[in-house]
Amino acid sequence: MADVAPTATATPKARVSLLQRVGAKAAARGNPISAQLDLTWRCNEGCVHCYLDHSVGDDMDTAEVRGVLDQLAAAGVMFLTLSGGEIMLRKDIFEIVAYARALLFDVRLKTNGVLIGESEADRFAELGVREVHISIYSHLPEVHDEITKVPGSFARSIEAMKRLKSRGMAVKINVSVMKDGADYGRLRALADGLGTRIMFDPTIMPMMDGGRTPTFLNISSAERARFFSDPAVLSAFGDEACKAPAAVDDDLLNSAPCGAGHTSCYISPQGDVTPCAQFPLVCGSLRRNGFQEIWKSSSQLAEVRSLRNRDLTVCGSCSSLSSCSHCAGMAFKEGDMRGAPLINCQNTYFKTKVPTPLYPPPDPGVTPHRSQRDLGQFVPLTALLTAPRDGASRNSATY
Repeated sequence: MADVAPTATATPKARVSLLQRVGAKAAARGNPISAQLDLTWRCNEGCVHCYLDHSVGDDMDTAEVRGVLDQLAAAGVMFLTLSGGEIMLRKDIFEIVAYARALLFDVRLKTNGVLIGESEADRFAELGVREVHISIYSHLPEVHDEITKVPGSFARSIEAMKRLKSRGMAVKINVSVMKDGADYGRLRALADGLGTRIMFDPTIMPMMDGGRTPTFLNISSAERARFFSDPAVLSAFGDEACKAPAAVDDDLLNSAPCGAGHTSCYISPQGDVTPCAQFPLVCGSLRRNGFQEIWKSSSQLAEVRSLRNRDLTVCGSCSSLSSCSHCAGMAFKEGDMRGAPLINCQNTYFKTKVPTPLYPPPDPGVTPHRSQRDLGQFVPLTALLTAPRDGASRNSATY
């Protein structure tokens, strides 16, 4: 999932962090502070749950990426996540990271680590990369490798984490939770043994074009109940995650659902700007317009920024609003950015044990109606194509 700077109003009447205060001030001033830039959608793995089409090319070249970084720095962005696809397929990855660090970005990398050897780890350490996220899907190598479709990928990802950690970089394991899934306790023990953080994500996202194929891997209701009761999961989420919802007040109702498009954004390998990696509403192209122009003048971003919790068609009247991680991007893929994604309601219910408007369903035999998205004036991403499940590029010399 995408990383979004939190806002101070996300948890009403709670003690807020410095980053939340910075985010709230940036939102009030209309300034972006974080961005995720995907350098390519090509990948050397073929993960069965991936929401990207690995066959799409036309990636920005080195000069274009440097120009984007210049514009982000000028706009005030401080936190930069470089992701993909697989960033290590870019032959210019070290040049890009070096340029980003010269502009004083706090740089975080998302990678599978398969192509990170000793020399690559040395270089990232020299450049001052702060944090690296690597996905692991099981403590069992054979299960992980079956998901990635690359034999030996588990061992190579683990070795990459050891190399990066030994050189002083923070490392986090990201776990996409799938049906018939992982042993959370053993994954937690794996992370503890490596000295890394771990985060479990119980939501498998639809394709960029809204295609539902990956979502069939989402865990069942019974598995979701066990997930949100597992001590290893709860320790990763923190003490506050599963507490009873706080009372809904005007401050919460007048808050934005999240920081996407307010203090953060996503940029595709082709230069399209969207509010978030999971919110494929194209707000402009950096191959046609400057970042500041898009950030300040996009009608799509203006609509996203106008959203308040009270405007959400279901969530605005939900007593669990304070505990919900409402995803406007998921709602957009389902037809209406103001709607309530069913999986968000499920996660909130199993976290808090408080019924939500959509879950448990009032009538177990009725599936909530989902309208088809009307893109209208919104331009879809260049690569809104059906992704071949076996279309991963496994050649590190692609670029």
